[in-house]
Amino acid sequence: MDLDVFVSAHRAEWDRLDALLRRRRRLSGAEADELVALYQRTATHLSLIQSSAPDPQLTGRLSRLVARARSAVTGTRRASWRDVSRFLSHGFPAAVYRTRRWWVPTALVSTLVGAVLGWWIGTHPEVQAAIAAPGELRDLTRPGGEYETYYSSHPAAAFAAQVWTNNAQAAAMCLVLGVFLGLPVLWILFQNMLNLGVGIGLMSSAGRLDTFLGLILPHGLLELTAVFVAAGTGLRLGWTVVDPGPRSRRTALAEEGRAAVGMAIGLALVLFVSGTIEGFVTPSGLPTWARIGIGVAAEAAFLTYVWILGGRAARAGDTGDVAAAERSATVPTAA
Repeated sequence: MDLDVFVSAHRAEWDRLDALLRRRRRLSGAEADELVALYQRTATHLSLIQSSAPDPQLTGRLSRLVARARSAVTGTRRASWRDVSRFLSHGFPAAVYRTRRWWVPTALVSTLVGAVLGWWIGTHPEVQAAIAAPGELRDLTRPGGEYETYYSSHPAAAFAAQVWTNNAQAAAMCLVLGVFLGLPVLWILFQNMLNLGVGIGLMSSAGRLDTFLGLILPHGLLELTAVFVAAGTGLRLGWTVVDPGPRSRRTALAEEGRAAVGMAIGLALVLFVSGTIEGFVTPSGLPTWARIGIGVAAEAAFLTYVWILGGRAARAGDTGDVAAAERSATVPTAA
């Protein structure tokens, strides 16, 4: 595309659209129809420029013009509780369900890696010695040691808030950094599994693996599932960069990126639940079976929510992206 020729051919339309927008409250019926037609054409022009001859200054001008025109045509829209309800019942579970072929294998492989690391650390005293001095290891693993007191070392509400913030940040990083071909996501996953493996290995070497599992399972099932969902989605986003499919790379990344942002919000809510369990249930005086039962129930509720509501919404065409009317106009790719 010759950008100068294209601009010369369409500048008058853009200027006319800008003029109509400046006095949109005093438009006649014919002028209102003209505004709609110019808005549609300008949106197409913007998409063509973005895909064929991107120019930052011109793209910025047309983006602002299209945004103003969209606001004039569709009116100002405010979020409502209905939007929240639809997000929780359709958008978020559909997005999680759609990415199940990424996060389920991620969960299985990561769990296997954590178990292998735990076995390796637990059966190799030299590895344990490299982690900490013998006295420090005893302080970590003895009854009433640091592994046990960690969950009750702070007030429950403050501890739950801290855990939630840290986990939500890790999940968001997996989603955001996935665009870099997924490599940062793999590193974040490995760090999480290494921490889990160290706990398994050290506590099993002290003959207290049952105590460790009784502490980690109540909140860890849901917490790790949320991290696996975020990591799998991040890896899928990275693969979209490599293979966008029938869509243009820009369109594919925009669609998957918007869905990922929505998933970050939904996963923050899931991690709030796991953080609450970690802050109030894990250090509680409930029997181990009761604490683990609460964790299993929370995990089962989330998976049921994803498979039933998410599967139904996904089969109905919901992808977790924003509504079609709120997306930028795009030019269809050639077959």
